[in-house]
Amino acid sequence: MTTLLTGASGFVGSAVLRALLADGHAVKVLLRETSDRRNLEGLQVETAIGDLRDRPSLDRALKGCEALFNVAADYRIWVRKPETLYESNVTGVRQILEAAGEAGVSRIVHTSSVAALGLPKGGGAGDEETPAVLDDMIGHYKRSKFLAEEEVRRLVAKGLPVVTVNPSAPVGPRDIKPTPTGHMIVEAAAGRMPAYVDTGLNVVHVDDVAEGHLLAFKKGKIGRRYVLGGENLTLRDILQKIAAITGRPAPKFRIPHNAVLPIAALAETWTRFSGGDQPFISIDSVRMAKKKMFYSNARAREELGYAPRSAEYAFRDAVAWFARHGYCPPPKTP
Repeated sequence: MTTLLTGASGFVGSAVLRALLADGHAVKVLLRETSDRRNLEGLQVETAIGDLRDRPSLDRALKGCEALFNVAADYRIWVRKPETLYESNVTGVRQILEAAGEAGVSRIVHTSSVAALGLPKGGGAGDEETPAVLDDMIGHYKRSKFLAEEEVRRLVAKGLPVVTVNPSAPVGPRDIKPTPTGHMIVEAAAGRMPAYVDTGLNVVHVDDVAEGHLLAFKKGKIGRRYVLGGENLTLRDILQKIAAITGRPAPKFRIPHNAVLPIAALAETWTRFSGGDQPFISIDSVRMAKKKMFYSNARAREELGYAPRSAEYAFRDAVAWFARHGYCPPPKTP
């Protein structure tokens, strides 16, 4: 089976690529001319040059393909020009799905995010059916992922064979940028996080997310979405686990969210005026941190046979990879 994969040079996409190749797919990857190709080194794939925002390039890439895994996304919590997020994450999604339908692709897996899901008003873990509206979405990234899912539902209603997966916070090897979660692990592993805020994440190994993509392709129901998550952990628990892995002290001080907001505002202002790419902390990230982003993967377990490993396993793989590639010092413990 010939499968087109978008986002293959990225963190989650490169894990999905390896899972597809191991499963026997002949994979064609959609890359931009400027894509960083380090995550593709040594892998036997066909390359198609294109961009989700360039419809003709998508039509060319999809020729001869029977399946599509649309993993590409602009994953930035802060962005200088917000419209660029919507161009990739909403317009781009619509274009590639429409192109796949016209090309006669028989099965599509679209990668969304738990960022597009709701959270229970009284706390607890959200899932695929937790109610949410656009006004619940904090920041442009979450809004763009929510709107992309609306495009998916519209096209499924017209007969497009799409299964949606919603990864939580993947961690593990090949996070070359790194992602916001990966950046947090790097800072913690280097001992540069002296304090924390009261928040939480659902953490999952990136390779388990990739396996979840394959399971959704084989067993998922058209029009349905599946949370590909792992363990719900407070940020304090996460930092303590990383400290135990690296042999460095865990942060002991909790900072109130409202005390961090002025720092985030200054960081954003400095980034805008200095021409930097990303502030070390953003206002939207602090606003999001006011809620514990906990989710349930029960549907994926029951319907797909999804079985993620422990978060500690994921942290160990991530720290080892970051240290090996010079992002942080090696662990003090064996």
